[in-house]
Amino acid sequence: MRVLHIGKFFPPDPGGMETFLADLAEAQRAAGDESFALVHGTPMDEDPSWLIRVPVSRQILYTPIAPAFRAHLKSAIRRIKPDVLHLHMPNPSAFWALTLSEACDIPWVVHWHSDVIPTLRRSALSLAYQVYRPFEQAVLKRAQHVIVTSPDYLAASVPLQRWRDKCRMVPLALDTRKLPAHPPGLAVDPWPAGTFRLLSVGRLSHYKGYQTLIDAVAGMDGVHLVIAGDGEDRLALQAHIKAQGRDARTTLVGRIDESTKHALLAQCDAFCLASRERTEAFGIAVMEAMYYARPCLVSALSGSALPWLVTSSQAGLTVPVGDLPRWRAAISTLRADPDLAAIAGTRGRAAILKRFDIAPSTAAIRSIYPRPEIDPVRFSQPLVVIPARNEAPTIEGVIAAVRAQGLHHIVVVSDQSTDDTAAIARAADAVVLEPVLSVGAWGAMQTGIRYAMRNGYRQVITLHANGQHEPSCLPEILAAAMTADVVIGASTGHGSRTRRLAWSYFRTISGFRIDDLTSGLRCYSRAACEILASEEATLLDYKDLGVLLLLRNAGLSIMEVPVEMHPRASVSPRVFTGWARIARYMMESTLLCISRGHPKHFLKQ
Repeated sequence: MRVLHIGKFFPPDPGGMETFLADLAEAQRAAGDESFALVHGTPMDEDPSWLIRVPVSRQILYTPIAPAFRAHLKSAIRRIKPDVLHLHMPNPSAFWALTLSEACDIPWVVHWHSDVIPTLRRSALSLAYQVYRPFEQAVLKRAQHVIVTSPDYLAASVPLQRWRDKCRMVPLALDTRKLPAHPPGLAVDPWPAGTFRLLSVGRLSHYKGYQTLIDAVAGMDGVHLVIAGDGEDRLALQAHIKAQGRDARTTLVGRIDESTKHALLAQCDAFCLASRERTEAFGIAVMEAMYYARPCLVSALSGSALPWLVTSSQAGLTVPVGDLPRWRAAISTLRADPDLAAIAGTRGRAAILKRFDIAPSTAAIRSIYPRPEIDPVRFSQPLVVIPARNEAPTIEGVIAAVRAQGLHHIVVVSDQSTDDTAAIARAADAVVLEPVLSVGAWGAMQTGIRYAMRNGYRQVITLHANGQHEPSCLPEILAAAMTADVVIGASTGHGSRTRRLAWSYFRTISGFRIDDLTSGLRCYSRAACEILASEEATLLDYKDLGVLLLLRNAGLSIMEVPVEMHPRASVSPRVFTGWARIARYMMESTLLCISRGHPKHFLKQ
């Protein structure tokens, strides 16, 4: 399986989300899958060939701004041809996938690392989230599955509530093979001799609750806290420690490398994480401490995985958020009872090796990825693609009429319908695709064609949802498709005077000897579908003459079969209503003929 991960950053950039993405991609490749990653950052000489970093021009509200991200995503999809897009959220750059037809033709899995948590302290972020949220929901709607990292986070996440039926729980994990079993000693020991060694590691940000820890240990004899990391709150924390004077029992050591981090984890007596907000969704640093058999003290933060991780693993104690007396009591308990601390550390390490190792996590995620079913019927039956926009009155009857002809593989592409078209089609047991953006009649057909290509169908029939064609003619069209790559269902008897005039003109400029050049009732072979799924076909506004020019230029055979239209059907498609639309359509079709049916040639002229 070929997987393209869309992430925010990648190591050596710090962060739990980044560490997990690297471990997962490498584990997937070790398991035999072709895993790739597209992230923000400056390319490095030591980067593996499967990692793509997109340079960042600036950061706004912790969000990397990379103008070239969309182009890199489009290029990566075309080059890699992934079977699934794995989007790691939150990450605004993942929203570019909504704008790319190449991305929308691939199944998506969203990995929900954290909600965006607006707060009064960050009013700008609260305002920005009002813009972010609709795109976030559009990604969740488009995704086939959403991976959440703990049951507690799923229960508390407001953005996920509408999509709970899509959610699958897979905890974050560590690649324990990459962790040194016996880290080297520290060049400089940051703890005073003879003290109970507390450690906290992470970004120096307000939601981490470091001030709670600093205040909790202030004045506690025989206890010393080391905080490793850097961030926007460093100066404020330094000032707070300095203000405590002789009672201060905390040292900030700043940003550290991976080797130093592992040495600190291996040599501390207990690990602490006093996070105050659900931005702390899981706590990779807690798992690293558990790997080194360190007992853990974490906030009993409702809706976060922190208390679930420690409690379910019996790896330490949970403490009410911001409760200084309870934090002091928990620290004193571990300090006074070495046996309790050792038992908690041993159980935590066992949990990491059994439940939170990257190998079982990788297997669980692979089982979630959508995989095309191997169905031999698809090689004997075509896929019927029905584009629809607000066709609730007719769609059920059209689906039933198609099934009456023995055709049961039906996809309805509901193009921004505001009525019950999609719900009625699902109730009729059709597959329903709902593009996030409006794609038009041809874009909807192309979406269905790409779905057919991805799922192994060898033929596609396109059919209007308004009931204008009688599905009883489908067997005749399929019979003709045995000898032609493209079969058109021609219904010339119901053509209006304007439509017949247009046909006559198109036949003259194109050289086609086809009666109905605008029929939406067609049958395409797989060879034809490969052309119609191309970028050139995407550039077309309409399905009619331009599509036939592309197919003829490729040397494919085109046949026309007379068919009847429904007596109550509209006699003229929307494109032939109004002289302005007719003139535009005829002008564009003329330019296509001049450019020999290549939209790219037309654009260059």
